[in-house]
Amino acid sequence: MTGRRSRIESLSNPLIKRMRLLREKRHRRAEGLFLAEGLRIATEAREAGVLPSWLFLANEDAAAHPLAKTLVDATLAAGGEVIDTTPAILSKLSGKDNPQTIVGIYAEPKTGLADLDRATAPIWLVAERLRDPGNLGTMLRTGDAVGAGGLILLDESTDPYGVEAVRASMGAIFTQKLVQARWDDFLPWLRSGRGELVATWLGGDTQDYQAVRYAAPTFILIGNESQGLPAAYAAAADVRVKMPMMGKADSLNAAVAAAVMAYEVLNQRRS
Repeated sequence: MTGRRSRIESLSNPLIKRMRLLREKRHRRAEGLFLAEGLRIATEAREAGVLPSWLFLANEDAAAHPLAKTLVDATLAAGGEVIDTTPAILSKLSGKDNPQTIVGIYAEPKTGLADLDRATAPIWLVAERLRDPGNLGTMLRTGDAVGAGGLILLDESTDPYGVEAVRASMGAIFTQKLVQARWDDFLPWLRSGRGELVATWLGGDTQDYQAVRYAAPTFILIGNESQGLPAAYAAAADVRVKMPMMGKADSLNAAVAAAVMAYEVLNQRRS
């Protein structure tokens, strides 16, 4: 079914009012939709086979870009709606004073643990009570960079489909599997198949992160930014590791720690 193209210039338009509410978590959940801003992210999504239900373009220059034309054609061919609008409306949609010229509205994937095939990738990232959307987006980018299968968010983590997290992912939210789960569901699932759980941990019984030979698939478990992992979670891991801290700080940023670990596992496999 071919989609349609229209023009909206009024902030009071019912569709604009509806889409503005997607900046709030409860409305995203109710609609099953989320917002992604920028031609680069929208192009990453298209290349990953994901197209928006609605595509908003702010001006003729934006629509004339070759990548934008490709995106428009693909959106219409998939039955989506392309809407030419104004920068002021895009500002309201994105919550930014100087928005980019393209905003896409996408269906939120409904991916659960049972949908994951652990054999498709040697590395998986797992984050427990991750609170910062910037860290979440960075972890997704790291996962994409190292060829990870995806990111599993445990317990009460920040909403991965919030505008800040999507923006920080730079499109990786469309290339990585993303699952939200409880620890009590994750651990039995993990133990039902192959997979080594590696916890970053500052307590006892830890090894230097470069002294371990990691088994695939490796599930890298990162704790909360301020509190780290609960002791029971670390105890359930197959391996507990730490990175040397040569300065005054006693720990790394959660997303940085995930990247260091992911590249260590990747480099072991490359060598």
